[in-house]
Amino acid sequence: MADFLKFERDGPVVVLTMDEPATRNALTGNSAVDEFVAAAARIAADDGVRAVVVTGAGPVFSSGGNVRDMRRYADEAIPAERIREEYRRGIQRLPLALFHLDVPTIAAVNGPAIGAGCDLACMCDIRLAAATASFAESFVKIGIIPGDGGAWLLPRVVGASKAAEMAFTGEPIDAAEALRCGLVSAVTPPDDLLAAALGLARKIAANPGPALRMTKKLLRQGQSLSLEALLELSASFQALAHKTPEHEEAVRAFIEKRTPRFE
Repeated sequence: MADFLKFERDGPVVVLTMDEPATRNALTGNSAVDEFVAAAARIAADDGVRAVVVTGAGPVFSSGGNVRDMRRYADEAIPAERIREEYRRGIQRLPLALFHLDVPTIAAVNGPAIGAGCDLACMCDIRLAAATASFAESFVKIGIIPGDGGAWLLPRVVGASKAAEMAFTGEPIDAAEALRCGLVSAVTPPDDLLAAALGLARKIAANPGPALRMTKKLLRQGQSLSLEALLELSASFQALAHKTPEHEEAVRAFIEKRTPRFE
């Protein structure tokens, strides 16, 4: 089986490209989850990586779950308990790996992001879309629920009302509507999408790696912690940040009126 995920690095920026045209970059029934989890671990262990772009090859970002593969749940004598474990040990490892990755992530949504594909985009910190992209929380259309964490992810991105509308109807929204509801922060012509995502990634990567990773962790923790608990965590992280060589270099560069040079 060919690799699902292409891993390319350009300095401090990593580009992860889903490339399985036969399934329209489906996330189940193949090695997609294993490869994403492995890539996240590789990135987390490399302090030189400061930004990640996730995109799809071809006209589709991701078709989500492989519906053809789901037929076996009805065709075979598979108990519900086994299906539950397959979700726990399968697709549910993807949001845990990608959402909790310390490095800032950008989804460059080049085409339709359907079901788990839509949720994959929501696992990233920032989403940019090509004008040809569309998004659908479409699980209900085939009689299932968002088993990959979409019910937790989507409301935090677009708000409770819009998330409910998308999840209850299963209907797609286009890139313009995605921009209006805050699902994406920018829409570009299709041919400009990757350049825009890489440009944003390089702006992020120009900043110190330790501060970026701690800032992302604070943003994530801030979704569930009380203000008091977040302030306590911020004080601890700030103490660590003040002791980094990157902070020392940034302060020295500010005083000397020059551009900082981060290793």
